Amino acid sequence: MDTTYKATVNQSITFDISSEDITAFDALQISSESFHILQDQKPFTVDLIAADFRNKQYTFKVNNATYRVDLSDGLDMLIKEMGFALSSNKNITSIYAPMPGLILEINVKQGQEVQEDEPLLILEAMKMENVISSPRNGIIKSIAVTQGDTVEKKHLLIEFE
Repeated sequence: MDTTYKATVNQSITFDISSEDITAFDALQISSESFHILQDQKPFTVDLIAADFRNKQYTFKVNNATYRVDLSDGLDMLIKEMGFALSSNKNITSIYAPMPGLILEINVKQGQEVQEDEPLLILEAMKMENVISSPRNGIIKSIAVTQGDTVEKKHLLIEFE
């Protein structure tokens, strides 16, 4: 079965990527966040700068240029076409660390009102900066970590009112 993804680069260029394209991709991982890519007989070094897995947003550095890539699969595109929003996360009252890491930055304060997808904090894991965004609109009830803290997976980070 052929799966197609829609990739949008820097919110301006959009193209489709098929599973066949991914299979034919000539890339070699040289470190946890760096890849050597050969495209049309030209070599490139690509560094993964940040990854937001929940929103399928990734930031790459290629030859000193930075690119933000937003990915969508068939379900994402269908939901967007139909005008629906995923609402299963609207009742989330707590955010837990998705992986072990180091709290690099906290962008909110207790009592602050936040909007859905607003960056709350940055968690560094395996030398990658992962932006933890708000899953819903709400008010920050408490922040269970401070900048510089090391956390384990499923460690409480933030609670909502």
